[in-house]
Amino acid sequence: MAGDRYVLALDQGTSGTAALVFDHQGLPVAMADREHRQGYPHSGWVEHDPVEIFENTLAVGAEALRTGGIWAGQVAAIGITNQRETTVIWERASGRPVAPAIVWQDRRTAPQCQELRRAGLEPIIRERTGLLIDAYFSATKIQWLLDTVPDLRRRAEAGELAFGTIDSWLLWQMTAGAVHATDVSNAARTMLFNIHDRAWDDVLLDAMRIPRALLPEVRPSSGPFGELAGRARDVLGGSMQIAGVAGDQHAALFGQACFEPGMSKNTYGTGSFLLLNTGTRAVRSRLGLLTTVAWEVGGVLEYALEGAVFVTGAAVQWLRDGLGIIRDAAETEALAHSVPDTGGMYFVPAFAGLGAPYWDMYARGAIVGLSGGTSREHIVRATLEAIAYQTADVLALMRDEGGLDVPLLRVDGGGTANAFLMQFQADLLGIPLEVAAVQETTARGAAYLAGLGIGYWEDRESIVRQWRPARLFEPRMGDDERAALLHGWHRAVERARGWAPS
Repeated sequence: MAGDRYVLALDQGTSGTAALVFDHQGLPVAMADREHRQGYPHSGWVEHDPVEIFENTLAVGAEALRTGGIWAGQVAAIGITNQRETTVIWERASGRPVAPAIVWQDRRTAPQCQELRRAGLEPIIRERTGLLIDAYFSATKIQWLLDTVPDLRRRAEAGELAFGTIDSWLLWQMTAGAVHATDVSNAARTMLFNIHDRAWDDVLLDAMRIPRALLPEVRPSSGPFGELAGRARDVLGGSMQIAGVAGDQHAALFGQACFEPGMSKNTYGTGSFLLLNTGTRAVRSRLGLLTTVAWEVGGVLEYALEGAVFVTGAAVQWLRDGLGIIRDAAETEALAHSVPDTGGMYFVPAFAGLGAPYWDMYARGAIVGLSGGTSREHIVRATLEAIAYQTADVLALMRDEGGLDVPLLRVDGGGTANAFLMQFQADLLGIPLEVAAVQETTARGAAYLAGLGIGYWEDRESIVRQWRPARLFEPRMGDDERAALLHGWHRAVERARGWAPS
């Protein structure tokens, strides 16, 4: 590898951190990963240790470079991608966090969200940020910390403290406090950022009593952020430039080379995140999709529609851990193929309510259409089909609200290994599915953003030429069969809605 140059991508996720080294062909040549602890101090609370996350990030970065036999001078740039919305506040003077990170999954700020709704702020938040009022986002997490940790609000107003999502925290630590910044995609997930004006919104800051002095500078997703310094430079072996930052789902959209309006990707994990590129137009959703910044590259701000499906892979885990009818997720493909259909049975995995387009927090899981002939094979098949039905609901809403032709769906994540699921998904959508050959699309997107930022890759066209599908699934289902199946699914969803007491 001597004489070659590479891009190091640091992918900081909810359960762990990975580092991948990419070559000029956009292929991973070395990687390392490490999990971090999950804190659950109370029901509905989820916390991480920011210091542990920083230390793990350095450790996996150094390990990936060692594994690849790569030294610091061969690293053209570093790209960072991160779990979104997770909130950290730290002391500017010492760099120490003042409290554990409040993770995006954390629900402790539901009362603050109710207060914002009662104050009539929902329309202005929807209009300016593209988001719904929800504990998911950073703003109410900041509020909670300022109102709960003693003396924190005074110190924040005095400029002694800094807020950031995980990207900002890592930037600060990796540059030894020289850089307090975020990129537009992460800023857009705080519920404080005006996605039209590309600025922190003073009206929202005032309404939520969040001092502007706390906030990071907002920068483009691709371009220089800063040089490694202090401990990061020592551990990683020398000076390197951080040149790309994006939230994980945005980075995955970029890594899938979805650069044109109408191009979309879906990541099949524990849940699923479907993003549709809408170009330079911020499409306002009427029915609960999120309007978000996709990225800013080359001075151009681009947008996306986003829909989240809460339970996809988690439903397969439930078959294994809850019901015990499978030993491993890999079994489900053969079991689903062993029966011609579900026998008219549907499974709605609304374990934690339903997201778009229903947004019913009181929905609960339901299996309907059971008969004496229902077998475990039928239940397994219905579970895989439910993943595809939920994705179809979100994409149908995106097509309608975005007014865009969606010619195909690019997919990544663990669920793409299941050929039954991928074929059924293509059949339901009526469009081809392209499974990414390089499954590490989130890290790859961060690498591309960093590489573009320093000229390692010339332009997006060079990235498009590198994208390859591992498999292509063409739709084979007729329109009448598709319509009948979707009709049955929607009947099942109605029976699951509003089940829990309000």
